[in-house]
Amino acid sequence: MCGIFGFTWKENRLLKKGLAKIRHRGPDDFGTYSNKYVSLGHRRLSIIDLTKAGKQPMFNEDKTLAIIFNGEIYNYKNLKSGLKKNHKFKSETDTEVLLHLYEEEGVEMLKKLRGMFAFCIYDTKNKLLFFARDRAGEKPLYYYFDKKKLIFASEIKALLEYDKITKKVNINALHSYLTFRANTTEETMIKGIYKLPAGNYMTYNIKTNKLDIKSYWKFKIETKKTNEDAAVKELKYLLEDSVRTSMVSDVLYGAYLSGGIDSGIIVALMSRHSSKKIKTFSVGFKEKEYSELDEARFLASKLDTNHHELIIGREAIKNLPEIVYQSDEPMSDPTSIPIYLLSKYAKKYCTVILTGEGADELFAGYPQYKFMKIHDKFIKHIPNKLRKIIPKIVEKMPNVLLNAGFRFSSALGKKGIERFSKFLMTNNKSEQYLQQVSIFNEAEKKELLIDYNADFYKSYLKKYFYDFGKKGLINSCTELDFNEPLVEDLLMKLDKNSMAFSIEGRIPFLDYRIIELSAKLSDDLKLKGFKDKYILRRAFRRLIPKKTSKRKKKHFFVPIEEWCREDLADLRNKLLGKEYIEKQKIFNYNYIKKINSEFEESPLFYSRQLWSLIVFQIWYKEYIENEKIKI
Repeated sequence: MCGIFGFTWKENRLLKKGLAKIRHRGPDDFGTYSNKYVSLGHRRLSIIDLTKAGKQPMFNEDKTLAIIFNGEIYNYKNLKSGLKKNHKFKSETDTEVLLHLYEEEGVEMLKKLRGMFAFCIYDTKNKLLFFARDRAGEKPLYYYFDKKKLIFASEIKALLEYDKITKKVNINALHSYLTFRANTTEETMIKGIYKLPAGNYMTYNIKTNKLDIKSYWKFKIETKKTNEDAAVKELKYLLEDSVRTSMVSDVLYGAYLSGGIDSGIIVALMSRHSSKKIKTFSVGFKEKEYSELDEARFLASKLDTNHHELIIGREAIKNLPEIVYQSDEPMSDPTSIPIYLLSKYAKKYCTVILTGEGADELFAGYPQYKFMKIHDKFIKHIPNKLRKIIPKIVEKMPNVLLNAGFRFSSALGKKGIERFSKFLMTNNKSEQYLQQVSIFNEAEKKELLIDYNADFYKSYLKKYFYDFGKKGLINSCTELDFNEPLVEDLLMKLDKNSMAFSIEGRIPFLDYRIIELSAKLSDDLKLKGFKDKYILRRAFRRLIPKKTSKRKKKHFFVPIEEWCREDLADLRNKLLGKEYIEKQKIFNYNYIKKINSEFEESPLFYSRQLWSLIVFQIWYKEYIENEKIKI
């Protein structure tokens, strides 16, 4: 796991400054290479082959190819065995395997890689740069191209050392952020800076100045008639194999343990392949209602792990500005705070962490999938006149009953019920889904944004929603969630917050073979009746305690309502005050005024919107105005 930085001209000062910005990604060593055509830089976090032989940039035997690489290739030893007859290896690294594999097979090499990666290979003969990003998008790669020069990096903050980049907010990216709490477009929040999409490769011909991007893999639902027993058997084999290969490391490793089924399965499988107790790490708040430490503690005891707990309080909010800075783009997932602090804590004990991310998207673990199914099976058949009554009933229900159905649901208040009503009244599948998951829906964004783009929904989301439901209702939901929020929210949250402390996160569920298996499964193997992650639970029901296996999914709640009301009050007044908002010319103050006035009426609903706006404003201060924020 490392950081890469480079550009298509020679400038040692810029190379040094850019690498300094991403030192946290690789504090163990650094290396550079430059000529009149390119400058390549690398920051190393030593995980495989800790010797100097692993130093990058790395060259092939005749020095016609050079590579800088961020990531891990889990099947590199198998790939290496097939390359030994034609190449003399100087290291025990996966980096050198990548280099020689490209030398032998070119772009076709990508089909053979199991792992997470973002790398650049420089062909000195043909003056060609070749870039690739892993299938799921676990590792980031950003670039800026002004039709004359190309500059690229693992993080945006390194790119901004190039003074020719004008820092302006990208409104398309802002639209996406306000919907999904992370920018899921191929652009970034800074106009002109782009991401290489997951499952894509990019070539840049220095001689012709031509940039070309192509897809080599895409998560796409292609449901096939599948025998349940055979699917269970395949899933068990693939996940265990993925966990086993994900444990390959020359440094200490552990796992994040939430107390849920996903991380529990990962830890249980790790224990099978370790002679020592697995180090596990959990985080929770002092306030019991926001903590799942009891569940994690129970599971750690049953799995006999070397367990570590981090208990945090509301003072954790003081870390928000630094977290926003590390994230490169605004991400309003509040769980970034506990993940950031847990990564800092875990670094004392290990350098590699395995996690359970990805299972919810692959096997239908989120509550919105159940609501979609309820609507499809029951609600759409109810006449509209009767549907209108349901929100009124919900409005009159005692909080005790509401919260029994969904934790903190009563705090959604009037605005939450309004969203619920819209969900009930429409038979449009895409509208149903967006009313559940969007932080700001289209009507709210129209009120909020000065430069509202009415075409965003049609132009951007239609690629998923034009045939939404035809692949199976649940599969359509999971396809969207995998390709959009997973990559730019959950995966970037893990990458940026763990790498801030030079710790590598690995995600066994995102082995491409498991992803492709998921894409073939029918809806009922994922959500059987209203049992979420059905096939995953069946496959590993004997591996983890029944109490954990049967436990309903619990969201990891964070006290953003209290933070917005109290701890962020001064900052909220400053960054969302009339004077600053009108000077900024991005948002309509009237809608922000509305949020503030109705906040106590619908605290949980509006706290999500306030949180998203505060996070964006902190980011804006840091990245656009170059001003540090303190809480």
